[in-house]
Amino acid sequence: MRIIVTGAAGFIGYHVAERLLARGDEVVGIDNVNDYYDPRLKEARLARLNRHEAFRFWRRDLADRAAAGEAFGDASPACVVHLAAQAGVRYSLLNPHAYAESNITGFLNVLEACRERGVRHLVYASSSSVYGLGQELPYSTDARVDHPVSLYAATKKSNELMAHVYSHLFGIPTTGLRFFTVYGPWGRPDMALFRFVRAILREEPIDVYNHGDMRRDFTYIDDIVEGVVRVLDQPPDRAASPPHGDERPKPSDAPYRLFNIGYGRSIELTRFIELIENQLGKKAQRRLLPLQLGDVVETCADVGPLKRAVGFQPQTPVEVGIPAFVEWYREYYQT
Repeated sequence: MRIIVTGAAGFIGYHVAERLLARGDEVVGIDNVNDYYDPRLKEARLARLNRHEAFRFWRRDLADRAAAGEAFGDASPACVVHLAAQAGVRYSLLNPHAYAESNITGFLNVLEACRERGVRHLVYASSSSVYGLGQELPYSTDARVDHPVSLYAATKKSNELMAHVYSHLFGIPTTGLRFFTVYGPWGRPDMALFRFVRAILREEPIDVYNHGDMRRDFTYIDDIVEGVVRVLDQPPDRAASPPHGDERPKPSDAPYRLFNIGYGRSIELTRFIELIENQLGKKAQRRLLPLQLGDVVETCADVGPLKRAVGFQPQTPVEVGIPAFVEWYREYYQT
């Protein structure tokens, strides 16, 4: 197939594009390569993708309606994996307009382009951040998510609502994936694992929020990619597929689904740091801080619906994933 991957210069987008190319698909990448974090890392990912003859790249901002339409029109994709977004919970406190432009306007332009081109399946990135306050663990896609604690989370919930509208009105098969704390090689410098490894190697202190009393459902990038590809290959059907991938009566008959993608268990932040210290052979200088605005104490995914729908659930423990990241980091940065 010819597949558009938006955010192809990003962490998850790069890995998804690599996987699709490896299995023989043609991939058209779209990314504006902004400077939210070091563009050199994004360019390095793109350089690796450009080694593939079946990869083409458009340097475009999807918030630009004309540019988005031009890229989609040129590509004529069968399917779309939409991973482009303004990421980061904490940054949304500082630059909220970037989230409205990228995550709302950009997503609307993608939906319109999919409608105009008759795309077979749109898979898009949501986030575990949509669960916000007051949720029972593990987080279930059945839960109401009416109390987000960051603008980033609100934009991701908005994406889910917008996707349902287009599935309902125009019959576009859409699947939203709520990612849980993704990590691994080629990861983002603003994420905890990257920041901790860099700081420990430089003998700088690490910021440990809520005084370390936090738990996260850390999900390894290879598991995320496997889930994305399996979901992509099984678009929902208007008549047969319940919106959450299970067997409950349908409140909507639109070809629309939501899934969590997480490891399915959370671990203590202190344990996560200990594993990094063990891998590096160095102790961290911990700067204990209160819980940040927009943050939650614990996340954990219910991945049962994903497993029932596509026969897969993430399975890589942090004891395997952290060493893989450290190996990549040391090689890439020659430390």
